[in-house]
Amino acid sequence: MNTFESVVIAIVEGLTEYLPVSSTGHMIIAEKLLGVDPNNFTKLFTVSIQLGAIFSVIVLYWKKWIAPLKAGKQGLDFFVKLGIAVLPALILGKLFDDAIDAMLENAFTVSITLFVGGFLLLFIDRFFKETSIEKQEQLAYASAFKIGLWQCLAMIPGMSRSAASIIGGMQQKLTRSFAAEFSFFLAVPTMAAATGYSLILKDWTEGNGVVMKGYEIILHNSDYLKAFLIGNIVAFVVAMLAIKFFIGFLQKHGFKLFGWYRIAVGAVLLILFATGYLK
Repeated sequence: MNTFESVVIAIVEGLTEYLPVSSTGHMIIAEKLLGVDPNNFTKLFTVSIQLGAIFSVIVLYWKKWIAPLKAGKQGLDFFVKLGIAVLPALILGKLFDDAIDAMLENAFTVSITLFVGGFLLLFIDRFFKETSIEKQEQLAYASAFKIGLWQCLAMIPGMSRSAASIIGGMQQKLTRSFAAEFSFFLAVPTMAAATGYSLILKDWTEGNGVVMKGYEIILHNSDYLKAFLIGNIVAFVVAMLAIKFFIGFLQKHGFKLFGWYRIAVGAVLLILFATGYLK
């Protein structure tokens, strides 16, 4: 992966991570179109590029992260709910790690889930009309856990972590804007866990049979290190812009445009598979 490819993929990550269109799915397609070698670093980059996106949420919502700490025991309720919500992803992510890795190479799965998920977004506002929870103090622990279960659908490339958790939030009666915000907050521990596991804990077997940790793969190759650093910086900046756009757009227009976008992209990809352009 060269610098140009890492920047393009990072832009895709930043633009799509917090939109309900699947960042992983878009990155997989971008890598296929760019002809990036699907080696261990490419898989690692697809996950670790989320670091930049994580920091964008922390920076944009820094007051909301600090406020609970200042509120003492009562304020810690916010972090407890995030912890409860992230549990399903931590457990299932560990259990199905190999299966998830295998799907990261399957662009056809992405095209199907983009297409089907688009129809869900077209009707989400009709499905969940009665939404009244608009702040975290109103959110029950059980509801936070159920949103976390919905988020696990995003382990299927193309589904979208953001879309799954927002749908889950609205199913638990969160308002549209609060469901999106809670999805942003939930992304931080979820993506931090996935990135930390890939970089520090997971064993990656290289082509020569040598087993390495993710951070060792990055540090072993100067080009990989450069791509990793530049990619995360780009993802950080682009994600900040995307989040600001998304909240404002969502409050005015809802999810329909994103639904039609997913359907269009999914349809185009299916045509490319049918014609043999993508394999």
